[in-house]
Amino acid sequence: MRWLDGASVLPPEQERLLRILKLSEEAGEVAQAVIGATGQNPRKGHSHTWDDVHSELCDVILTAMVALRTLTPEARQVFEGHMGRVAGRVPRPLSGD
Repeated sequence: MRWLDGASVLPPEQERLLRILKLSEEAGEVAQAVIGATGQNPRKGHSHTWDDVHSELCDVILTAMVALRTLTPEARQVFEGHMGRVAGRVPRPLSGD
């Protein structure tokens, strides 16, 4: 993160907000890749593959982690705690399933 922070010429508060907004851009790239993989844009046809969608989803995950780390140095703990809470909401399989 130091290299990213060091490369910024923006005030920290503005940099923080822009890193969060970057998620919208990355999510839009996922949507664009899905549209391209399914050929839903008649002008462009099949312009992407499902591997492109996978890559764009990974970019979303990375961007979200950078944004989270920008907000808190305890990003790992925050994420692990959240994952634990989400896992607690997942129904357990019934015996015999």
